[in-house]
Amino acid sequence: MRSTAATLAAPKVPLISPTSLARFVDPLPIPPVMRAAGQRAHPRYPGRQLPYYRVEMRAFKARLHRDLPPTSMWGYEGAFPGPTIDVKRDEPVLVEWINALPERHFLPIDHTIHGAEKGKPDVRTVTHVHGARVPADADGFPEDWYTPGRSALYHYPNGQDAATLWYHDHAMGITRLNVYAGLAGAYIVRDSEEQALQLPSGGYDIPLMLCDRLVAQDGSLYYPVSDDPSAPWVMQCNGNLPLCNGKIFPYLQVEPRRYRLRLINVANTSFFDLSLSHDQAFQQVASDQSLLAKPLERARIELYPAERADVLIDFSAWAGKTIQLRHQSQGILEFRVGASTGSKVPALPATLRDVPRIDSASATQHRVMALTEVDDANGNAMTMLLDGRRWSDPISEKPRQHSIETWSFVNPTGDAHPIHLHLVRFQIVDRRPFDLFAWNARRELKFTGPALPPEPHECGWKDTVRTDPGMVTRIAMRFEGEPGRYVWHCHFLEHEDNEMMRPYELLPA
Repeated sequence: MRSTAATLAAPKVPLISPTSLARFVDPLPIPPVMRAAGQRAHPRYPGRQLPYYRVEMRAFKARLHRDLPPTSMWGYEGAFPGPTIDVKRDEPVLVEWINALPERHFLPIDHTIHGAEKGKPDVRTVTHVHGARVPADADGFPEDWYTPGRSALYHYPNGQDAATLWYHDHAMGITRLNVYAGLAGAYIVRDSEEQALQLPSGGYDIPLMLCDRLVAQDGSLYYPVSDDPSAPWVMQCNGNLPLCNGKIFPYLQVEPRRYRLRLINVANTSFFDLSLSHDQAFQQVASDQSLLAKPLERARIELYPAERADVLIDFSAWAGKTIQLRHQSQGILEFRVGASTGSKVPALPATLRDVPRIDSASATQHRVMALTEVDDANGNAMTMLLDGRRWSDPISEKPRQHSIETWSFVNPTGDAHPIHLHLVRFQIVDRRPFDLFAWNARRELKFTGPALPPEPHECGWKDTVRTDPGMVTRIAMRFEGEPGRYVWHCHFLEHEDNEMMRPYELLPA
């Protein structure tokens, strides 16, 4: 049996209203860069010692805003976001992810969800580095969870282009709760090609993890539930308070020069529509998986859950003034620009990195998969499926190592699902409208308009793609990496936890 998403139950505690909080009174926290705890041997590298990181997941309390009581949360190294793990290309590391959390969860578990049944421990974790090319046994497979007092040692080869990745919990059936509790952090890969561009670095290169939360007046996190106490799952979790690096409406003191912000959407369900005040523009230089071919000037940056965008902001013309980062029309972060130093901001390079296009016609397999929301007799969403299959159904996607495939996501639902594939990076080929009635009646894919190419900012390497309603979204990828079991899923965490996740198996070449 599946839980239903009936009407949302009214919160049993009064919630904080955004209008009741003073704006821009707390400094923006900048997560510290994690330092290796030492070195260890690994069987893949005989005679060699690898940097070893030891990361504990712990309960902690933090003030999300100056005027709020401390909030109970969970975090890597007892913080949200967790520390930034900063690595170099082709320099492997070991990370031991340690579950030092309490035995009981403080958010509502739906035991009718597959993988979260009664009898399973309340508190289970397994960490996935989102966007990392890793062996299957280090990917954070959802069923490889472990309980408080236990840990997992993972090997990260870091054999990939410079990119802004992030790590988060991926435990089967409770990912949405563990991430909402605070289990997320940034993982940055650097390489010499990017370094040669002399983009802002050091203290001028800042990860900015964006999310939203519902917070009670006593400071506690509130997670929404349905009006059925036996099945509290809801199909979306939208907060009303935006958090930037774990603070509500913070400010950042900056110099009148160029900065690099690594924007990461770590929200459960919400997307961010970002802009700058005073008609200031972003210069986007990277997306999910690497640098773009060239800088793109953009007035707005839209990020769906798990998507990233690295942007440059030039504050040199705003000495002594303030600029706001806005979500829609609401300021969520204020930049306070210091006095002018008289130094000039260097010109941006005209090109960043070659991004050769995958020839989708050369694919050995063209797969067509539907994104499905199954309702009950009363119209309540019950289960979210990928191509009509549940997690426990036999594996249907078995690509060959080094092969090229295209996957077409048919979206007859009303949601723009962000679809994420583990292990691989891909390119968006096109989006194309289709006849919804023909699909629902006969599963006939009848196109109603021309294929639309990706937007310029979508032409880099991606690992998460927005699949619009009423469209077929097609991606192409080469399955580079080690054979084994990986997963693909919707990155709306509520959907992912309720069957909108499937394993796939990468077969040897």
